[in-house]
Amino acid sequence: MEWENQTILVEFFLKGLSGYPRLELLFFVLILIMYVVILLGNGLLILISILDSHLHTPMYFFLGNLSFLDICYTTTSIPSTLASFLSERKTITFSGCAVQMFLGLAMGTTECVLLGMMAFDRYAAICNPLKYPVIMSKKSYVPMAAGSWFAGVFNSAVQTTLVVQLTFCRNNVINHFSCEILAVMKMACADISDNEFIMLVATTLFTLMPLLLIVISYSLIISSILKIRTSDGRSKAFSTCSAHLTVVVIFYGTILFMYMKPKTKETLNSDDLDATDKLISMFYGVMTPMMNPLIYSLRNKDVKEAVKHLLRRKVFNK
Repeated sequence: MEWENQTILVEFFLKGLSGYPRLELLFFVLILIMYVVILLGNGLLILISILDSHLHTPMYFFLGNLSFLDICYTTTSIPSTLASFLSERKTITFSGCAVQMFLGLAMGTTECVLLGMMAFDRYAAICNPLKYPVIMSKKSYVPMAAGSWFAGVFNSAVQTTLVVQLTFCRNNVINHFSCEILAVMKMACADISDNEFIMLVATTLFTLMPLLLIVISYSLIISSILKIRTSDGRSKAFSTCSAHLTVVVIFYGTILFMYMKPKTKETLNSDDLDATDKLISMFYGVMTPMMNPLIYSLRNKDVKEAVKHLLRRKVFNK
């Protein structure tokens, strides 16, 4: 009887927007356009942060890492999602699902920690400008970025390993566009309380602690800015961190909306709610990486000048 209820799964079915063919076509076009913008926008930021010597600073080093991270994060899920929109076969192998879980969680964790490091960088630049070159020397900011990547890989390796060791039932339908780790965990026949506890600890360490660092950093930054006597000085100081603050609000705001919005018993099993949740998840996974380069380029004079300089070089070379 146990074997009838449990089996070794070799593939999962990604439900996505199955049953809504018109929506699938619409979202295929929209997501494809967004993905191209993500690749071009973040690729351009990486390029100018490498080529322009004026951008060889801790802030733009972190920004280059963030752009590379966004490209990696979206590439782990968007191509397969686009393929599923055009294919009647919406399955993914168990090993492919494990890889997708690992990469997605690693990139998401890394971004949380990296945003915290970027907030500390802005705090050091605005609140301790004279000591900034010492505080944020190359010996400091390179290990900070490397530590962010290590935290992401470590957290994802632990959680993904624990999930793939679970016993799964015959039901192999994942009600999502991709192999989201929580959605896969809920399909297990075994007790997942240990997994949930480790996920809670990881969320506290790698999501809430960076958020706390961001809140503390910007509280000190705002306090320092308000002490500046001239309006021009306050405006200049705030402009150096406004882009990062905007990215943080979008990133964490979407996470909080996704996981903390109340759900009534009547709507927990609603198909409309499931579709809404999945579309919000897609916004989190696609819109945020697309908005990052736009925000930094539109609100940052250094990036604008670097792009203009790069374009002028290409024109004159021709």
